[in-house]
Amino acid sequence: MIYLMLFILVITIGLFVWGKFTPDIVALMSMISLFLTGILTPAETLSGFSNPTVIMIAALFVIGEGIAQTGWTALAGKKFVEWAGKSVPKLLVIVTLGAGVLSGFVSNTGTVATLMPLTISSAWSIGTLPSKMLMPVAFGSNTGGLLTLTGTPPNIIASNALIDAGFEGFSFFEFGLIGLPLLIIALIYFRYVGYKLLPKNKTNNKPVNIESTLHKWIESYKIDEGYYKLRIRSLSPLINTKIEDWQFEKAYNVSVIRLKRRHPNILKGIQPFEEFPSPKTELYYHDILTVKGDTEAINKLMISFRLGLLPLEPITDELKHNLINQEVGMTEIIVNPNSILVGRTYKLGDYFRRYGIQLLAASRNNRPIKEKDITVKAGDAFIIRGTWQSIEDLKKQHENLVIIGSPEGMAKNVESLSRKSFIALGALILMIIFMVFKIVPGSIAALISAGIVLLTGCVPISKAYKGISWTSVVMIAAMIPMGIALQKTGTAQVIANGLVDYLGSIHPILLLGGIFLLTTTFSQVINNSATAVLMAPISILAANSLNLSPAPFMIVVAISASTAFLTPIGTTTNAMVMTAGGYKFMNYLKVGAPLLLIFFIISLILVPLIWPF
Repeated sequence: MIYLMLFILVITIGLFVWGKFTPDIVALMSMISLFLTGILTPAETLSGFSNPTVIMIAALFVIGEGIAQTGWTALAGKKFVEWAGKSVPKLLVIVTLGAGVLSGFVSNTGTVATLMPLTISSAWSIGTLPSKMLMPVAFGSNTGGLLTLTGTPPNIIASNALIDAGFEGFSFFEFGLIGLPLLIIALIYFRYVGYKLLPKNKTNNKPVNIESTLHKWIESYKIDEGYYKLRIRSLSPLINTKIEDWQFEKAYNVSVIRLKRRHPNILKGIQPFEEFPSPKTELYYHDILTVKGDTEAINKLMISFRLGLLPLEPITDELKHNLINQEVGMTEIIVNPNSILVGRTYKLGDYFRRYGIQLLAASRNNRPIKEKDITVKAGDAFIIRGTWQSIEDLKKQHENLVIIGSPEGMAKNVESLSRKSFIALGALILMIIFMVFKIVPGSIAALISAGIVLLTGCVPISKAYKGISWTSVVMIAAMIPMGIALQKTGTAQVIANGLVDYLGSIHPILLLGGIFLLTTTFSQVINNSATAVLMAPISILAANSLNLSPAPFMIVVAISASTAFLTPIGTTTNAMVMTAGGYKFMNYLKVGAPLLLIFFIISLILVPLIWPF
């Protein structure tokens, strides 16, 4: 049975390395083979899908999506660029440190996904190349995952393996005792050594950010023309009336785009903002109306209704700060020749309004269209404003309307904060408090926080499910039975005995080093979670056989499972930056090998001091 188990294990690792199938498919095939060969019972085979580790990791993806969708990660990224100024070394340290700190609380993948466009943009803006910055971000996120219990799945797997074996698990910030020194060492390494080893790859990925996109729209569509903010004064006849009472568009050719309440009252249902004022929207004293119309019409409106004119920010900032947020955005759409709109005459403002979308500007052949009624032609382009969900719905309903850019991706780059931003942050802090004080089990704490994020609308349920890396979740769930099989067949005991006989009998430090090297070897070619699942039972058995505490060995498993520095396939974050940085396989080996050696030496020195044998 042991030889059959070893055969399945070797084939599984080989398939991971080959890369022909996705990791979740490989894990599922391995799980099924364990059942078909009679090694595991049906209950054991499917046990991973009810494991608290798997549930907790899925919930953490939801919480991380909430932090990203509500503006926190984009705001942090913006601050990094501001702090760096024009200093390349300073930016390198900031983005690496930022990736490390963020990944302690948000998934490594989510951290890199958020910081990558900001890192690319800032690298170009200060006169360096993205290839000099992106690999440190990936490695920094991998290292930063060691700051907290939930920073990366191997930490959770190692802690839960201890609990399952009858020992006490790790506390929330306990990993930081080794994770923080390693992150500092990584910063020093990249600042003085790694930066010189990184390649100078010229890539064609200068990003188009929100500011540059708005500049282009202003030039092409003249959307800044006729844009005003008006305040309702104390003697205005608009007070305590409805928008439909005055027919602004019909009588004055003026559109009300947005309304800000100077005196909101949540208890009475008066919200601080009306992002899309309807005909039934009531107007109150001191309300601020964002309107669009020609200057003559605005002057007439101001005189007729005793309105005050408010100064505007620079138009790009005005549009970015007041018309775009995590829920509401602007985008450009172009009419495809096959669209049902072509050849028809529409009052386009009314047409888009039925989808809950505002038409802000139109253009044909790069010239603004001022007419209200338009006979649509192929190639016509429009700037529209609506909720990100409404824009996505419009895209689904009109297959031949081409939406430029990714509204969902753009939403994550809006750094302004809202009420939901603080709810998402509060949910994360609540989870940390639950874990630190052990009020409830970790998986329950994560589920409670994820529930808060979902129920309060910080992330729509559809986007929450998209934010979960189902490949990782399924892969971990399907690999957990492998750990059970290793123990059930005695294979884990054989491997543990081999480590003990050849290394442990000499000195526990050598056994610790052997586990580090074996684990990091696996992590270079297979997923770090799968590596941790494989090595956890082996390490515990090896420690038990020598009557040693398993804690230092499990810490080393977590560390070494997160040291996939030698290849682009060992972790998703390495693969994410490969194309954007123009990296080759050897770049990872050249930059990662010295860092891995340093981590190996530091771990063997510090881990036994912090977690004695």
